[in-house]
Amino acid sequence: MEITKEKLSSMIDHTLLKPEAKEDDIRKLCDEAREYNLHAVCINPSYVDLAKQCLNGSEVKICTVIGFPLGATTTNVKVEEAKEAILNGADELDMVLNIGKLKSKNYEYVLYDIKRVVEESKSIKSDVVIKVILETCLLSDDEKKKACELAVKAGADFVKTSTGFSTGGATADDIRLMRNEVGPNKGVKASGGIRDLKTAIEMVEAGANRIGTSSGAKLINEL
Repeated sequence: MEITKEKLSSMIDHTLLKPEAKEDDIRKLCDEAREYNLHAVCINPSYVDLAKQCLNGSEVKICTVIGFPLGATTTNVKVEEAKEAILNGADELDMVLNIGKLKSKNYEYVLYDIKRVVEESKSIKSDVVIKVILETCLLSDDEKKKACELAVKAGADFVKTSTGFSTGGATADDIRLMRNEVGPNKGVKASGGIRDLKTAIEMVEAGANRIGTSSGAKLINEL
């Protein structure tokens, strides 16, 4: 598969979620995203308004995280976090599913958790993109499949591999599994440990159509 700079840049969520990230770091992230025509910046919720200011007039989307990084907050908290993020300017939300509830086989809870965030978010901004972070390194293959099934059933737009804050990141095998489960009409985001062009291309070839990475500018420069 041949990947051009334009194609790759349109797939990258340029990411900075470190707790110690300063305002100037966010400004730099936004400047790079604008310079390289990246799809989005992915930042913590408290920086959404700053990113909105930095990216005014550009086509770069603003992505933030919900229930991050554990997914263990209550549904109502996730919903309120999502609503505030959208009102502050977020275009895309990457929410962490409740991993413990999934592993407990409480699928009704997991479905409700995702569905509430999806429905409440889209009632405010109909075209907001909702991605569900599975944290694949903590799940068996059967659990990954079930998580994908529930995310699709709940109306999410994407499934995503990882927060980058657990024991592992994206693998090509997981991307293939997730793509197979959600089919061609839903998105698959590879994130966690993607720091070079070779790995990014491997993820795309496995079925990812979005790449979450803190090395967005570096990847484009490697092409």
